[in-house]
Amino acid sequence: MSTFEIVAHRGVPNEYPENTLTSFERAIELGADAVELDVRLTKDKIPVVYHYYYLDMVTTLTGPIFSFTFEQLKSAEYTGTAQKGGAYYRISSLEDVLERLGGRIGFEIEIKGPEPESVAIIGSLMNRWKHLWDTVEMTSYEPMLLYRIKQACPGIITDLLLPKSEPWMDLDVVAYNAIHLGKLAGARTVHLHPTQLTSEVVQIIRDQGLEVHAWDVNEIDSLQLIASLRIPKFSTDKLQQALDFRHNLKD
Repeated sequence: MSTFEIVAHRGVPNEYPENTLTSFERAIELGADAVELDVRLTKDKIPVVYHYYYLDMVTTLTGPIFSFTFEQLKSAEYTGTAQKGGAYYRISSLEDVLERLGGRIGFEIEIKGPEPESVAIIGSLMNRWKHLWDTVEMTSYEPMLLYRIKQACPGIITDLLLPKSEPWMDLDVVAYNAIHLGKLAGARTVHLHPTQLTSEVVQIIRDQGLEVHAWDVNEIDSLQLIASLRIPKFSTDKLQQALDFRHNLKD
């Protein structure tokens, strides 16, 4: 079985608040190859690193993130972390994350959208950090957002995320959607959930010129499946478990 790259999904969320600088720093300390982070726009159109629409999901503020300016978001504290981490437990701008971590670890940057202008704004920022592009993958569930980010940043790597399958969806439809949505997006790679992965699905997709990565690889049987299918890269919420699994493969 070959080795693979491990992406720390939102950092190390079982130790520190997700999508924070502290969580990303911990991923670097443990030895992740990359961190996955989510980007949304504020009311004043600043790209910030946050997953949810609503701030009260994990912070002390209430309401949707698009109703707050970046300056207002600076008062948001992650629930249960007051007085512990200072600014490192706050919502950061994408630019601040790139500035602090760039060159130290890879990035999977998910464009959440849905604003049409999000691509131009994020693309303009990424063009100022072009020297990091060989460590960056831009991802999204929206093919059009990926298509447009490739236009805004010619040469940047883009990967399409596929959601978990609907109950009616068999694996033949999974592979078909992955291929055609991936091509529509101009993506290099499609990211599938472990429940969508079989040797046949992976081979069908690869035969069409797309690579396969995985997300939500959090169980031992999923890690074993990834290794057996020679999936080259995946994201996980359980970084240390994945690192230990990889280490044991090399022994």
